[in-house]
Parts: sequence; C-alpha cells; structure tokens
Amino acid sequence: MGVNSTLVKFHNLSIFLFCALASLSSGQTLREAADGAGVLIGAAVRPSQFGEKQYASILAREFNSVEPEDAMKWRVLRRNRRNYDFRAGDQVVRFARAHRMKIRGHCLVWGRDNPDWLMEGHFTTPQLSRLLHDHISRVMKHYANQVFAWDVVNEALDENGNLRDSIWLNQPGIGFAADATAYIAQVFRWAHKADPHALLFYNEAEGEALNRKSDAIYAVVKDLKKRGVPIDGVGLQMHISSDIDVESVMPAIAANIARLSALGVQVHITELDVSVPVDSRGVARPADLEKQADLYRAVVRACLQNPACTAIQTWGFTDKYSWIRSHSRGTRGAALLFDRDFEPKRSYHALLSELLAGRVPKSFSPLQRSE
Repeated sequence: MGVNSTLVKFHNLSIFLFCALASLSSGQTLREAADGAGVLIGAAVRPSQFGEKQYASILAREFNSVEPEDAMKWRVLRRNRRNYDFRAGDQVVRFARAHRMKIRGHCLVWGRDNPDWLMEGHFTTPQLSRLLHDHISRVMKHYANQVFAWDVVNEALDENGNLRDSIWLNQPGIGFAADATAYIAQVFRWAHKADPHALLFYNEAEGEALNRKSDAIYAVVKDLKKRGVPIDGVGLQMHISSDIDVESVMPAIAANIARLSALGVQVHITELDVSVPVDSRGVARPADLEKQADLYRAVVRACLQNPACTAIQTWGFTDKYSWIRSHSRGTRGAALLFDRDFEPKRSYHALLSELLAGRVPKSFSPLQRSE
C-alpha cells in the first residue's frame, strides 16, 4: 500500500472518530439536533415492526417525523373496491402522535402498488376518474389535521423525463392524456380541495442531480406553478450508491435544490439511503462504510445550506428491514443509519454532526403552506 493511500485512510478514520466523539459528547439525538437546525428528520416505517422494542424505541428517540412505506398506498387501503381499510395507516398515526412526530403521507397517485381489482377492472375513463377523485378525497379527509404533507403524485416520469405510461395517464387514464401533465394538475387540485391545509408534493426518483430527468421535473413544476396549480414541494427520493463520486455529484444536487426552491416550492429528501457492496452475509467493507458516511454528510449539508429544503427522510432506518439487499439480489445492502443489530453506524454520526453544525436561516416553515 502506498503512502498516499495510507494517509487517505487515516484521514477518513480521523473524520469518523471526530464525528463519533462529537456526537457522543453532545448527548443529542438526531431529532434534537434536527429541531435545533429547523428541519424535519424522518424515516419511512412499517407498522408491523412497532411491537419490536428496539425498533420502536429508536424510531421514537431519533426522529421527529415518519412516513409509512406501504400503509397508505392503494393496495393496502383498498384491497377491494367497496371498502377502505385504514387500520395500518392509523397505526402509523397513533405511533407518531404518541411520540410527538409529524406524519408525511405516501402516496395518493402512482402507477404501481395498486390492487388487482383496479388494474384489471377494465374501467372506462369516467369511471376511473371518479374512483381516483373519491380515493383522494376519502383518504385525505380521513387523515386531515394528522398528515401534514402528502406525496400526491409519485414517479410520473420515466428515466428520460417523459411521462410514464400508467393507468392514470393513458391506460385508460382519467381524461387528460392528450394534454401532457394536465392529469397531474387535476389530482393536485383534487387534493387541495380535500385538505386545504396539507402540503402537496410531487415525488420522484433519479432526478436528484442535474440530468434529463431533473430538467423534466423542473419544467413540470415550473409549468404547474405558472398555471396556479396548488403544488407546495418536490420530493427527491435520493436512493444513491456509494460508487458515485461525492465531489462531483453533490454540487449538482445542491444546484438542483436551488433551482427548484427558486420556483417557490419546498424540497424534501424523501427516501434517502446509500447502498454499498456486501458479501454473502450482508457485511460491508469499512472503506465502503466510510464512503457511505461521506455521502450522507454531503446530502444533509446540501439540504441545510438551502432554506427551502425543510425535511430529510431515510427509507427505513435499520439495515435489518431495508429493501436494498433483496432488490439487488444480495449484492448490495447496509444502506441505512443503523446496522442489523440497531447499532448506529458511521453514517449516523456523519448525519448527526451535520445537523449539529446548523443551517442557514430558513424562509419556509416545514409545516405550513407558503401562500
């Protein structure tokens, strides 16, 4: 091993030890540090795990907001056409309110995770429009004054920034397929009417940096704002890999957050995780965990430096229940802040140290509409 490589490894280890010691000496949790920084720190959750003592205690201690992974999606809320089943979503609400946590809703309109009766029902366009309008109205009114923000539309664009074919757009659609994003505008208007106090977000993947997809997201939001559509924010999912170069990617992410905020909308980091290569046992190399911590630190810094970025949320919080390993067929994993034994990782300490460093004065309230 060369001298330069040894120095780099020593430098990275020194940073990790400094962050760990600083966070331990501060005695603060993530949620306490986030409260001080004026930002929400959240996690996507599974109510089926609330009975697990470590899961529940860490979630309540470390986070000031939650979002259900699946409990408020169509396939859970409406397993059949006639009945709504709010039990799982209500569990999330009860847990959050018991622990003074804010609640994000996810998600009202998506081309996936829909029940078979809906996808295979051969509905006419007017029938589908009524079904969607009813769904948005019933769900948002059920959770009014409880869910402060909703991912109204999720992943409407493909990897090239074009509108994605879906049951809502054109299969058969709700009646606006010939007018590009008009169906998105319509569902935002329905959502605002159902709960005028909720913050309404467009949530998207793979559009975090500057690329064709983020250009398309920007163009859609700019057009919606121009037309007076009640959209309050953009959710950047931020499922990223430790393989990316932090020095080149993070300035682009910061620039993207800046241009979105210039449109007058908030930005939430909604599904943050940083996957790393793992062996057959799911174990990552220390060097990759150091890269992971650097990326977590950089994402949080990019958010905190922009007053319109008001929430940071990870997709889960423990590697024990992360989706990454199964999705990658065992090649990647260890993507979150706590390991499978619920011990905090380098990434936890990196995130905490950035929150403790504070932020620029904010021009948005994370909990109120900008109007």
